[in-house]
Amino acid sequence: MPSSINAWIIAARPRTLPLAAASICMGGFLAHFHGQFDWTVFVLTLTTTILLQILSNLANDYGDNKHGADHYGRVGPARMVQSGIIPAIIMKRVMVGIGVITLLVGILLLIQSIGFNSTPFYLFLFLGISCIAAAINYTSGKNPYGYKGLGDLAVVLFFGLVAVIGTYFLQTYSFQWNNLLPALSCGLFATAVLNINNIRDIESDRKAGKLSIPVRIGRTAATWYHWALLTTGVCCSIIFILLNYSSSWQWIFLLSLPLMIINANAVQSKSGADLDPYLKQMSLTSLFYVFSFGVGLVLST
Repeated sequence: MPSSINAWIIAARPRTLPLAAASICMGGFLAHFHGQFDWTVFVLTLTTTILLQILSNLANDYGDNKHGADHYGRVGPARMVQSGIIPAIIMKRVMVGIGVITLLVGILLLIQSIGFNSTPFYLFLFLGISCIAAAINYTSGKNPYGYKGLGDLAVVLFFGLVAVIGTYFLQTYSFQWNNLLPALSCGLFATAVLNINNIRDIESDRKAGKLSIPVRIGRTAATWYHWALLTTGVCCSIIFILLNYSSSWQWIFLLSLPLMIINANAVQSKSGADLDPYLKQMSLTSLFYVFSFGVGLVLST
């Protein structure tokens, strides 16, 4: 049985955190590409997002136990509430605490970036509260949207569009339509991680009534869906480069392509617990993609 500290580390799911970091880094690289970057704002944005991701992971541990998706027949790593290592009431209290801390750090970020008592401040404050609510209600609310197959859409929205475009705006106080393309790439690659998780858990989710995309469309179609997520993400990045081309350095993000092919082939050929390592692999691949994409932008300026 894990120690109390290890139990909380397991519940926080550190292997998902690169996804949170990737989207914020992409927004930062795009801001640098357009001539504006603030380290203080970047660090506060990254901290807020990582706290949101940890909150979402704890809520998922709590919510899947509450709604029956976590049970003894489930494939994958043990969940702390379902296994009894962390009592549900304690998990709920910690979720509230992290939610409050996330909100406070987010407010500090907004004051540092755009100032207090302005229209953008209140708009981003509303957006931040919405993100906290979305993180909690993914699986732990009374009517969790993750059980209706809407998790993929939420990941594209929050890990892609909101995270990247929001980070860029907080750095530059501006909006660029072209940035929607790499933002969508980040969201699609993050969704690919969720898709691997849902394919692995397809049988246990079906029994629990959790209607994820793989449960709805079946294992074979979910594999092709995975290929589509990765292919579309790469295509969005290629289009962005073509629209903003200035140097051959911008193509070095294609170094991440073999890693994505390895991941997609594994999703196609493996099942159950054998898929588990490829969750981490896809998460790290997304981070590598962002850094190679970003380095290409920096070297081209």
